[in-house]
Amino acid sequence: MILTQYYLDCLSQASYLVGDESTGRAVVVDPRRDVGEYLADAGAQGLTIELVVETHFHADFLSGHLEMAAATGAEIGYSSVATPDFPFRPLGDGERLDLGEVVLEFRHTPGHTPESMSIVVWERAEDPEPYAVLTGDTLFIGDVGRPDLLSSFGHSREDLAGSLYDSLHNRLMSLPDATRVFPGHGAGSACGKNLSTETSSTIGDQRRTNYAVKLPDKETFIGLITEGQPTAPEYFSHDAVLNRSDHALLDEDEPPAGLLLADLDAAVQGGAVVVDGRDPEEFARGHVVGSINIGLNGRYAEFAGSILPVDADIVLVVDPGSELEAKNRLARIGLDRVVGNLGALRQTNLKRLLAYSAIANAGYLLVGVVAFSAAGNTSVIFYILVYSLASLGAFGVVAVLTDTLGRDAEINDFNGCWKTTPGLAVAFLIFVLSLAGIPPLAGFLGKFYLFFAAIGAAPEAASWHDGFYWLVAFALIMSVVSLYYYLRVLKAFLVAPADDGAAIAPSKIGWAAGVTLCVLALAVVALGLWPEPLLGLLRN
Repeated sequence: MILTQYYLDCLSQASYLVGDESTGRAVVVDPRRDVGEYLADAGAQGLTIELVVETHFHADFLSGHLEMAAATGAEIGYSSVATPDFPFRPLGDGERLDLGEVVLEFRHTPGHTPESMSIVVWERAEDPEPYAVLTGDTLFIGDVGRPDLLSSFGHSREDLAGSLYDSLHNRLMSLPDATRVFPGHGAGSACGKNLSTETSSTIGDQRRTNYAVKLPDKETFIGLITEGQPTAPEYFSHDAVLNRSDHALLDEDEPPAGLLLADLDAAVQGGAVVVDGRDPEEFARGHVVGSINIGLNGRYAEFAGSILPVDADIVLVVDPGSELEAKNRLARIGLDRVVGNLGALRQTNLKRLLAYSAIANAGYLLVGVVAFSAAGNTSVIFYILVYSLASLGAFGVVAVLTDTLGRDAEINDFNGCWKTTPGLAVAFLIFVLSLAGIPPLAGFLGKFYLFFAAIGAAPEAASWHDGFYWLVAFALIMSVVSLYYYLRVLKAFLVAPADDGAAIAPSKIGWAAGVTLCVLALAVVALGLWPEPLLGLLRN
């Protein structure tokens, strides 16, 4: 038997993979929406997931039953009294499922919700005692599930509390003391008021130590369990409805789109909320006006769900590399309306990347301007000319690709160009390396002359400097940092294999575009090798 617990600290939520090694059959219980980890583990252990079981309609997170079913073809199982808005396998009270040697027994345990159930796990059908019970939100370690979350849906909390008492004593406490208890939540969850930090226990331990189980009678139990529960976050009712419905699936591998400031302004004007996931110290140093700071290093999704409207678009501001994590963690509670992330490090739109490059390269001009010398003036004009050639060439390649695709070009659209259109790949390589300042191309000399002019600035030119060594050092560091962006693009051209439909066929590139790009590439190379004719003209 394989029984793996997946515990999500930020939501205090547990899910399970139960499999039989003898047959390779497996069941996943209460999965989160980003199901990749379950799929990877099942694949590594040779298991086929054939059923996704939900212990009830969850309110504190949006479960991944639809994502799991779409990824594996598995059936979705609920208690037979449940009424979801999608096809499901009804599981009757006492029904058994043989996975091989491993056997699952489904016990209806209403109380937290009317359709709640627990799953008794037998390592072998002939064993005298079960191995474990997955109790969902009926029994926690040190507590029981709250019965008041459905009061707004027409269910009396007192009636549900009475059902919960019966389920605990008639269906769970009837199990042997040695039976392991694996709950649906732990400490920090708003689904109870006294949950332990432990994530597993036994029936015997809970019989002896769980305050709710030890209460003397049903009346006392109902009075105590219905009072003093923590305030449920606003998103709970939203998720309770979504978990019943056939909602859109999460693509856990698709990062949010990169946004420019203009995109941000348009989104905010349309009612979007800006959520800044950086540390509070970073947020305090500077942030988008009107943004809300909810740090990723904590109960990010739960806090977001407590204060954000469930029907609002969301713009993310997070540290580079955290965009996908932020989007997926919000999706775990059903906040799917992430329209993008403010930032450029993970930008995939090539036109936007080149636009950022233009801003950065324009900044280098200041290095020559501050020299206040003839050499500085010459270097500035030379840099403008050679940068313009490389930039026009790079944008030209993107224009060709955009024209053939009928949409803006993404970095992955260039995959395999080294093989399908080697001439285009070589030309773009020249343009990008020149923008990056790599010798012996013109862009390298452009930056070299700017830096040389700043270092050689004479004292008489301005009394407040004697060679801007510090400025040149900073510019050199930024040049090295910029290589990251350029190499991402070149990797697609020169290393990545072609995706179906992504590469450009040679016949689709017009001769006029090809000749223009060829002339621009030759000019960039020529000015890198023989700059003196142009420099002499500029000096004169």
